[in-house]
Amino acid sequence: MIRIFKYGEVPNQEIFARTEPTANVSGVVSEIIQQVRLRGDEALLEYTKKFDKAELSGLQVTEEEFQEALSSFDPKLKKVLQRAATNISKFHSRQKRNSFILSEEDGIVMGQKIIPIDRAGLYVPGGTAAYPSTVLMDALPAKIAGVKEVVMVTPPNAQGKINPAILAAARIAGVDRIYKVGGAQAIAALAYGTESIPKVDKIVGPGNAFVAEAKRQVYGQVSIDMIAGPSEILIVSDGKTNPRHVAADLLSQAEHDKLASAVLVTDDLELAKAVQEELEMQIPQLERAEIARASIDNNGKIIVAGNLDRAIDIANEIAPEHLELCVEQPFDYLSKVRHAGSVFLGRNCPEALGDYLAGPNHTLPTSGTARFSSPLSVDDFIKKMQYTYFTRDALENVAEDVAYFAKAEGLTGHARSALIRTQEENT
Repeated sequence: MIRIFKYGEVPNQEIFARTEPTANVSGVVSEIIQQVRLRGDEALLEYTKKFDKAELSGLQVTEEEFQEALSSFDPKLKKVLQRAATNISKFHSRQKRNSFILSEEDGIVMGQKIIPIDRAGLYVPGGTAAYPSTVLMDALPAKIAGVKEVVMVTPPNAQGKINPAILAAARIAGVDRIYKVGGAQAIAALAYGTESIPKVDKIVGPGNAFVAEAKRQVYGQVSIDMIAGPSEILIVSDGKTNPRHVAADLLSQAEHDKLASAVLVTDDLELAKAVQEELEMQIPQLERAEIARASIDNNGKIIVAGNLDRAIDIANEIAPEHLELCVEQPFDYLSKVRHAGSVFLGRNCPEALGDYLAGPNHTLPTSGTARFSSPLSVDDFIKKMQYTYFTRDALENVAEDVAYFAKAEGLTGHARSALIRTQEENT
């Protein structure tokens, strides 16, 4: 059963405690990465047979495989995917940045160019679970940014097939190539390249502990989006929200993973007790009841705060991945929220809207990293390049100051470089 804490009556370390994964997989992941670097496709095929029980003759999904999967694909789900893609594209298109140029002073031109990365790598969980929503959320911002090539990796099932929903989402989102490989070995292939899989500039997408550790180890060789931890939801609610709705929203994240965190912060003790009872009624109704039960019992909590302002303070301290403001006037509290991945406002905005259809991205910072990081966006797939141009006269106007600054740092070579052109006789 979920625990109820009264803020101020228990130590803060109990209120803000997080359950962190304990498995240390760094050694195993390091060996996998090394084998992929040394043996390329051969290692990928071996690991796919070992971990996914699939014997493959080739890694890349062919057009024939695409057509076979899509020929019997659920037409209603296809329409839902297309609707989601439209919403996601509409939202992320507003994130596009423009280059700029400054030429306010005579003889000086400065500017910044926005340049998409050449190739992005998408990791999409597969096998027993399939997440076409992740394909849309990760691929569409890359395409909007102008990435030339989007490469996706996802593990196959034991028959060597990719879930048709994954392939349908990839086709809708414009993914250029798909490879049947998962786990740490897939991350290594994207980071270093193999005979079949091209090296990418950035890897995005969630995965298990092995995938997360592999992303950590290859960072620097390539860029990554983030190290994703267990899923989180925090609901701030007054006493007027239906406890059935609150419980259902908490369970929408608890069913993800036994390590997932579901937290309610409320100013109403009666709501807290009602949600506690409602959770006990709803958990047995879930297909993933065992997972949800472990998450709620081990990581779930209800915190009773003195008022809603204090509840927002608690939410900011936790910095959750998903934050629901189930209150009377949610926009009155939005300005007070400083640390959250994505915020859902009002009593009719369940977090599941954000997972699938609303438009904002669902790849979000976890484990408190919302204090300093952001949701996946178009910005993740671009880089900025700056440039400067000075005429001779413009340089002469500032050369002495540049040299003086350089000498103050003990860098006389810098000073000389600034002065040498202005001290030469005009020819």
